[in-house]
Amino acid sequence: MDAAAEYPHIQGGASSSSSSCRAADAAVWESVQQQQQKRQRCQDPSSSDLVGSSKENNSCKASEAELQNSDYGEVDEEDYGVDDEDEGSDYDFDESYFNQQLADKFDDLDLPPGVEATVPWLQKAVTNVEPENFKSMSEIEDEIGQKYKFFKQFDTVEDFSDHHYANKPVGKTGKEWTKRIQHDWKLLENDLPASIYVRVSENRMDLLRAAMIGPQGTPYHDGLFFFDAQFTDSYPATPPVVYYHSGGLRLNPNLYETGKVCLSLLGTWEGHGCEKWNSAQSTMLQVLISIQALVLNENPYFNEPGYETFANNTSGQRSALDYNDTTFQHSCRTMLYSLRRPPQHFEDLVAGHFRECGRAILAACKYYMEGNKVGSVVPSNDNEDKELENTSAEGSSSSGAGKTQNKKVDLRAGRTVTFKTNMEVLFEELLMEFNVKGADTKKFCVEKLKKSQPAAS
Repeated sequence: MDAAAEYPHIQGGASSSSSSCRAADAAVWESVQQQQQKRQRCQDPSSSDLVGSSKENNSCKASEAELQNSDYGEVDEEDYGVDDEDEGSDYDFDESYFNQQLADKFDDLDLPPGVEATVPWLQKAVTNVEPENFKSMSEIEDEIGQKYKFFKQFDTVEDFSDHHYANKPVGKTGKEWTKRIQHDWKLLENDLPASIYVRVSENRMDLLRAAMIGPQGTPYHDGLFFFDAQFTDSYPATPPVVYYHSGGLRLNPNLYETGKVCLSLLGTWEGHGCEKWNSAQSTMLQVLISIQALVLNENPYFNEPGYETFANNTSGQRSALDYNDTTFQHSCRTMLYSLRRPPQHFEDLVAGHFRECGRAILAACKYYMEGNKVGSVVPSNDNEDKELENTSAEGSSSSGAGKTQNKKVDLRAGRTVTFKTNMEVLFEELLMEFNVKGADTKKFCVEKLKKSQPAAS
């Protein structure tokens, strides 16, 4: 097609120049190299025919317009890039500016998660990373100890977002209901045993959370057990409802994997006289003390209805000891569960408690693995340090054998293999978690190192 006919503003001029430009235009379609040469020729100011040069330039512009509308636009755009040799100037590549330009193009895009991490210009620079912003392990341990030291037995909090009954409204209540709950709060604040901690909600007076430490002399010793309670709209005519945070473990006949708490005082089991809830006398304090004393006891096996009749025979005693072995293992697993997922508002209690009791718990694990009964008194650390170090150095063969001989075969049959194997695994996990909280585990770490040295050599 004639360029002058297609573009009316191109008129007159030397026909040779127009023919040359049209020939150059045709050459562009055949080769990008020829098109570049044509552009240089069209821009050459040495031509003496000014009118012809003007027409030639206009014709070249027309050809470039056609090229932009053609399928070769990408080639044209690439051809008109910055050429250092042609321009005669140096061009410095600014990587930060280039990345910023690219980042601007992604501002309105919804990239899938993870893509940003692989694209350099989308990665945000880390700022304010200074040494003083990091805490040493000793500082972290001291902070855990301080928070535990000042952790109150009773306190109020604003909310319980992770409470079991958080999504269950209590319904319409009156002034008498409020006054009675405030009365319960007062009793809890003044009369709680040292091993029970309670948090109540300011915004939801019907909610309460309690943590209790397992009593000594039981398979629950030094463990932490959490309960969520709700005062119903009919309280105190009816007892509160209570949920146990089981972690899916059944460590007591009265505490189900589902969280159900089976207790006469709560109306979840049959009872007589003072065992049942009394709206005039029964309180939340009474419920918590009953759970700790009656449920978390020395021989929970006999809590099962009808099993108390076997308490005085050999078969019943053997079953009770086996149950205690299983219960202590579940208690250790509950410790790990609480350490890794502490309930809301009790994070400082969990960290501080196991920091303080970690050494005693590990010593009990060792003592039970040597063949002693779960719940029996563990020798004090001061008296046993040298003995345990010698036992570790000698491989614990003679000491372990002596204590195993003291076991009554009819009571401990089958216990050595299954119990010890499971406890060895739990011991290692507890040792790691207690170390993180700053517990005094040096003795056990030294023992572990001594045992690993012969194997390494």
